[in-house]
Amino acid sequence: MIGLLGVSLALGLLIFFAYRGVSVLLLGPIMALIAALFAAGTPLLASYTQVFMGSAGNFITQFFPLFLLGAIFGKLMDDSRAAESISQTIVGKLGSERAILAVVLACAVLTYGGVSLFVVAFAVYPIAAALFRQADIPKRLIPATIALGAFTFTMTALPGTPAIQNAIPMPHFGTTPFAAPILGIITAAVMFAMGQWWLSRQASLAKAGGEGYGNHQDQPVQFDKKQREQACGEGFDVTLIEPEKISDQLPPFALSIAPVVLVIVLNYVFSAHLFPRFDTEYLASSLYGNTSIDSVVGVWSIIASLTLAILLLIATNWQRLMTLRQSLDDGANASVLPIFNTASLVGFGAVIAALPAFDLIKSAVDSIGGGNPLVSLALSVNVLAGVTGSASGGMSIALQTLGADYLLLANQLGISPDLLHRVTTVATGGLDSLPHNGAVVTLLAICGLTHREAYKDIFMVAVLFPILSLVLLVTLGSLFGSF
Repeated sequence: MIGLLGVSLALGLLIFFAYRGVSVLLLGPIMALIAALFAAGTPLLASYTQVFMGSAGNFITQFFPLFLLGAIFGKLMDDSRAAESISQTIVGKLGSERAILAVVLACAVLTYGGVSLFVVAFAVYPIAAALFRQADIPKRLIPATIALGAFTFTMTALPGTPAIQNAIPMPHFGTTPFAAPILGIITAAVMFAMGQWWLSRQASLAKAGGEGYGNHQDQPVQFDKKQREQACGEGFDVTLIEPEKISDQLPPFALSIAPVVLVIVLNYVFSAHLFPRFDTEYLASSLYGNTSIDSVVGVWSIIASLTLAILLLIATNWQRLMTLRQSLDDGANASVLPIFNTASLVGFGAVIAALPAFDLIKSAVDSIGGGNPLVSLALSVNVLAGVTGSASGGMSIALQTLGADYLLLANQLGISPDLLHRVTTVATGGLDSLPHNGAVVTLLAICGLTHREAYKDIFMVAVLFPILSLVLLVTLGSLFGSF
């Protein structure tokens, strides 16, 4: 009982201090050791060096290439103004009468193509502000509109997304980025439809009430170096553009979207057709980790597709990337903080899982799930994502501590690993977007709005509707299996 109190105290302090901006690089090991203190006979130094650091290091070993390439790709899309070109083209085609849909789709295309949600928010906000003002839609709806397109279905549900949330389950379940594709598409469609309905309804109610855009000057928010690094990672010197000064001198839309399309297409080709045909028997040797192609094909596919997309982006925007070396350096630097933050949470979860009190937690989760691994997996991932304020962090803790058990039980019950993968990814979206989430805080700062003004709509589209979509996914998966 004392051990359980220690785990609860550590989790509570983690939430408390993370909400107040304390780095999880510090919080992870400190809170892990606090929990270990309450477990009699647990060696503290060994818990840190052998358990915490071992798990954190393993996570970095597995996923650093994805963080690195994703950050570089996002930086090049930003510096070449390809992201802005895609956004403006979609908005221009749909027009101000479909302002909400235009912004959602612009964010969705960019994030599904591998652009960081932070970069998307910075790139799309000025366009959204100009469009919402023209359409006389309340500015308070802009954060929720961006959140729907960038934080929800493209991050968790759509098959093939190169988002880290879609990559983390692959080594645990031996799956690819396209796991359970039909279920993923259905879930994404429901998530998108509910969010779009809500935002359109809110805009209509505001129009009927004569609310209008509101009295906002829309001056670009000034982020100092520390704030920008907290948002996008070290090296991302993003600044907001005043809506009235958005330039028309952008790369052509076809040129801009080609790398995005290439990421998705090559991801599928590599994972479903090319890499599985290679002779990879050498992976079974100790030199290469005693593994198999099933465990690495997903990560390999994302690495290869992002690398080729980056090369295409550089080749087609050579003259626009006047400071290419600086862009590459900034992108590489920007990958370090996010992966170490997540790895710190993974280490925290590993220490918790090694404590005797964790058996009680595991039994409680299993009992809530009623023996259905899909239900207990969905609950544990979503709750941990909410506790940590991080989708990838919550998922990593859950899979680090319970992933092997869920896979074993699923195999016994005839449940496809692909279905476990998709439930895991969708479960990361929901409680992760509670008010203390870093992406939510940053998005509101970019838009110059407060939680009081805009969080209600963010909650609906990024918390409630993703949870309802998760319930649908688990129900369909339990009834019909993976498809």
